[in-house]
Amino acid sequence: LSNIYYFLVVKTVLSILDNKLLFIIIIVSFINCNACRSLEELNANFNKLSKLPDTIGFELTNLKKLSVNSNKLVFLPRSLSHLTALRVLDVRLNCLRSLPEDLENLINLEVLNVSQNFQYLDTLPYSIGLLLSLVELDVSYNKLTSLPDSLGCLKKLQKLSVEGNPMVSPPMEVFEQGLHAVKEYLSQKMNGGHRTPPKKKSWVGKLVKYGTFNGHSRASGSRREEREGFIMPEYRSIDGLASPRYMGMFSPRRLFSPRNYFSR
Repeated sequence: LSNIYYFLVVKTVLSILDNKLLFIIIIVSFINCNACRSLEELNANFNKLSKLPDTIGFELTNLKKLSVNSNKLVFLPRSLSHLTALRVLDVRLNCLRSLPEDLENLINLEVLNVSQNFQYLDTLPYSIGLLLSLVELDVSYNKLTSLPDSLGCLKKLQKLSVEGNPMVSPPMEVFEQGLHAVKEYLSQKMNGGHRTPPKKKSWVGKLVKYGTFNGHSRASGSRREEREGFIMPEYRSIDGLASPRYMGMFSPRRLFSPRNYFSR
């Protein structure tokens, strides 16, 4: 252990900080110690780790915080999904190319930081939207072009960082409207009800959307539907004009008919 510059075990916290720590076997030896079975926090930042032990999820079952930022990790072991007590996972500033597919087992995870993996991380697993306890998600400065539709299910999510990505979906105008708009966009997209961004619709399209096509309004009893953790928005009349008599005047059938309905 001569290479270790700083090694501290205080109650249930283990910190390993050393710019010259090259071999994961040192950490493995710590994990296999009986004294570490009840470990709640593990910090192994600023090293040159290229992998974590395959059995880390089976050994450190009481772990609540895992911080391994500023290393050279390429992937995370699948056993990580067995850390059901985990609340904070910090894997920023690595070389991650993917995340485990079964993240939904991390039922207590509140903070997930996978930022600054730069050109390596270009997709997020669908299961990231099943982390129902998640409050903060940082995926900034990666190579992501889209967010999984399942993120619309994260009701507890309060902070989402996506800057520094070549993001296409959701489009930038949705991000500019805030987190609520992003989650609503993804929820509708999951339902197959969001083909295009909500802006820049033609006035004819708006008339059709709000139920005035053919001079008849849609049923006014539509309710907000809640399904699998997301809500489909209800349609409302334009400016509160709910009367079919007035709204029907502007139906596409009348507007484009050869007969002049307004000459009477």
